Amino acid sequence: MRGYISSLLVISVVLKLCYGFVHPIAIHGRYFIDTVTREPFFVKGVDYQPGGSSAVNEQQDPLSDPNACARDIILFQELGVNTIRVYSINPDLNHDHCMTLLASAGIYLVLDVNSPLENQHLNRYEPWTTYNEDYLEHVFKVIEQFSSYNNTLGFFAGNEIINDKKSARASPVFVKKLISDMKTYIAQHSPRFVPVGYSAADDLSYRISLSKYLECSNERSIQDAVDFYGVNTYQWCGEQTFYTSGYDVLVADYEDYVRPVFFSEFGCNEVTPRLFEEIGTIYSNDMIGVFSGGLVYEFSQEPNNYGLVEINQYGNVELLQDFESLKNQYATTDVPNGRQVAELYNRDGKKQKLGAQAIPECDEEYDNLDISKTVDEGIAEDLIKEGVDSKKGKYVVLQEDDFYTSYNITNVDGTPFSGDKYVKVTTLIDGITEYEALRLQALESDGE
Repeated sequence: MRGYISSLLVISVVLKLCYGFVHPIAIHGRYFIDTVTREPFFVKGVDYQPGGSSAVNEQQDPLSDPNACARDIILFQELGVNTIRVYSINPDLNHDHCMTLLASAGIYLVLDVNSPLENQHLNRYEPWTTYNEDYLEHVFKVIEQFSSYNNTLGFFAGNEIINDKKSARASPVFVKKLISDMKTYIAQHSPRFVPVGYSAADDLSYRISLSKYLECSNERSIQDAVDFYGVNTYQWCGEQTFYTSGYDVLVADYEDYVRPVFFSEFGCNEVTPRLFEEIGTIYSNDMIGVFSGGLVYEFSQEPNNYGLVEINQYGNVELLQDFESLKNQYATTDVPNGRQVAELYNRDGKKQKLGAQAIPECDEEYDNLDISKTVDEGIAEDLIKEGVDSKKGKYVVLQEDDFYTSYNITNVDGTPFSGDKYVKVTTLIDGITEYEALRLQALESDGE
């Protein structure tokens, strides 16, 4: 088997994996699309923050340790995911190795720009005290680094910042201004368009009003409108159906949304072990006209008991029963393709609009939200004009040992892990186009 992986690595070195030929994902109407194949992209993934918020500091974060990344990417591939969400990182650390490993495995990243560290997040109750140059410098440093990776799917401007009456009065305009500042910075400093979204609490008081407020724009540049919208929901518990779970209501709530919507967290644990039977519904015709997949909460076992794996103090991993359940569900559920989506939109003579739709204009008010506050327009101006001092991320050439991990992995029954113990290269072997190969050859001849 090592001979097989060695042959793949020879190819990867010759073709210079550092150029990262995982296709960037863009937005077309209410769908994510692969910019090369033009196929719709459905998120099929997990939320990933081993160690929780306390694991982010000056020395480490979830994407800074190549050995741990290799260990977990092996398990991402075992699950069959195409996307992970990371809630916080330290942009002063180097993430090139882990992002290259993810790219080589064909896995995308949705990244939150906030962190629990000082000056790196919004105070939801007094956002005017934290929306300052120090905070924006952190946000823009995250953008500087991660927008250079092709497998960065998008950035979350916030996670459940509006989650009660007090935050609904204080924070909406600051979230919208952050989205605007992020998109403006990306437009001026990033090598490509990277979408910006928001991850919302599934609260009936704000579900529709907040999504509509973040969707709208009165600006001709639509810089203050989200590019996608994530919903954190845990309403499918145990054995449910599309209707008994209330998923039918969710679909109805977002059926007119003009940008992609997906579950940024799902996986109720009120009934254990979790069955994850909602996955078959999420990728069915009942939902793919509105929702673009979702992310299971969460990869590692933390105090809230949602983990798929247990990571001990030495970095060794034990698979939990939920891991096997999720693996089985993902393995038996196909991600929809463009033909299925087109047939869905054309069935019964509905001829619904599949492509881009106009961003709606903003209303003067939204239920249960205070949008009357103002934000100083000049806070981000100089940072956007000059840019921030941060090293841009780049893909690196990987060696054979980089694809392995020194950590031990055990199955649910305590036996040694039965799957492959190396990260399998997929992006260069499965689907590298003639154009890409020729471009790499040209880069080689130019001595790059």
